[in-house]
Amino acid sequence: MEGWTTTAWVTGILAFILAGIHQEAGRIRVLDVVPRSRWLSAAGGISTAYVFVHILPEMGVSQRQLTQALAEQRWFAVVEHHIFFIALLGLVSFYGLERAARRSLREGDGAGVFWLHLGSFAVYNVVIGFFLLDRAQRGWIALVLFAFAMGVHFFVNDAGLRHHFPRLYQRFGRWILSAAILVGWAASLFVDLHPAAIPVLFALLAGGIILNVLKEELPDERESRFWAFAAGAIFYGLLLQLD
Repeated sequence: MEGWTTTAWVTGILAFILAGIHQEAGRIRVLDVVPRSRWLSAAGGISTAYVFVHILPEMGVSQRQLTQALAEQRWFAVVEHHIFFIALLGLVSFYGLERAARRSLREGDGAGVFWLHLGSFAVYNVVIGFFLLDRAQRGWIALVLFAFAMGVHFFVNDAGLRHHFPRLYQRFGRWILSAAILVGWAASLFVDLHPAAIPVLFALLAGGIILNVLKEELPDERESRFWAFAAGAIFYGLLLQLD
């Protein structure tokens, strides 16, 4: 019980820190400049490194976990052997939302675009908050590496939302996204998911992270800093070898 209480406290503190990033990111003006801040490009590199060096290899383990969890449910055999396909679905889903949002923006429905984006990122944050406890159960180093990668990833996501919807994000968005993290963390303390759900959610999260990082870093109008992105990716990729 003492160990569980310590884990709950530590993950709770990290959840509040992650929630606080949404509150304070807008105050760091250097992140909103064009050409893109070196720090923001480095943050994108760190997020990408976490996916490719940590999440994708772990998905091989998740594949075995999913197979075991669904061993007696043969009707689900298609998913059982395609954990990477689930990650692809996560990427495609976020890309579809991005396309729908851009189409709505061209049609002049600015508020509709904002709420579409916000809803998808709120679900995204709930999943991230939920996985804090899962990472802690794998070790403190795994928890810290996950929390740091997601924290800098929030800076990248927030920059895009603040750029397109400054007033709506300041008034509503940052509060909803902060709350979503805390909701996910709180749910992890009281909700026991089916063993098959954990690797599935993790795969969907991986696909979402890849899409969101690339859509913020690749467009020409961002004028991203390649060397900062590469340095962040390589440095954090090497650091992840400690886990």
